[in-house]
Amino acid sequence: MNIQSNAVSGSLASRVSEPRVISATQCMYWSVRRELWEHPSIYVAPLAVAALALFGSLIEVLTLPRRLHGFLGTLDPAGQHQIIEMPYDFAALLIMGTTFIVGIFYCLDALHGERRDRSILFWKSLPVSDLTSVLSKASIPLVILPLVTFASTVALQCIMLLLASAVLLGSGLSVATYWQHVSLFQMSVGLLYHLVTVHSLLWAPFWGWFLLVSAWARRVPFLWASVPLLAIGIVEKIALNTSHFGAVLGSRIGGGAEMGSSPATGMSMASLNHQTLGEFLVSPGLWIGLIIAAAFLAAAVRLRRYREPI
Repeated sequence: MNIQSNAVSGSLASRVSEPRVISATQCMYWSVRRELWEHPSIYVAPLAVAALALFGSLIEVLTLPRRLHGFLGTLDPAGQHQIIEMPYDFAALLIMGTTFIVGIFYCLDALHGERRDRSILFWKSLPVSDLTSVLSKASIPLVILPLVTFASTVALQCIMLLLASAVLLGSGLSVATYWQHVSLFQMSVGLLYHLVTVHSLLWAPFWGWFLLVSAWARRVPFLWASVPLLAIGIVEKIALNTSHFGAVLGSRIGGGAEMGSSPATGMSMASLNHQTLGEFLVSPGLWIGLIIAAAFLAAAVRLRRYREPI
């Protein structure tokens, strides 16, 4: 009898598998996917704006043959290039502005929303550390939104180019001259450079600050994120009659003086070279901003660990 019971217990024990160990990479991957599931505006908003820009380009290309007849003979090649590329640049700026706004509201609600709807009680019960949770949320404005911006912009510009080419062919015009002025490859490389250097690296302190405020504030995180910055600028102006703090913030939002002229335009590749990129990577402002962003994220991790639901 004992032999039989031992055999049964041994067979049951053999069927019980050991708990699966989830690696840190898998935790990070599923945490990022969770953010995409919970916040569809990350990709829906850029796609909606891209669809709106595509509708506008449909109207614009209908008048393209007439406009080409009007300015090809009167403008120099540089002017022709600027006029033809203008709709493509405008479409890219429109999508970039949309993802910038989405990033701000996402970061301000990312940690605050968990405490407001008390879902933080559920997420803290899972084997996912606070560090992984905060880093997964930080990856949205630092990595995911730039990738969404790049993919949607390039796809939109390719469709715009095909539509313009079809209209020109239907009008009996050659598309060779038009294609000479629309360098999709250079625009794509310039866009990627702009997104990585400005939207990810230079704006990292802003994303870290917004996440820190989201982890700390009990109400209206937007006010808590903006009022201290305004207060610092006002106090500096009253006490010292200077505006260095506002100038630093404005310069970083606009792309930074150390970036040269490339990020200001975002699309032009004329002034991009290896030396410009090297100067940007070794600039003190870049690394100071990254250190500040890391400090903000570390503080957000600690706050998430101890803050209670609202």
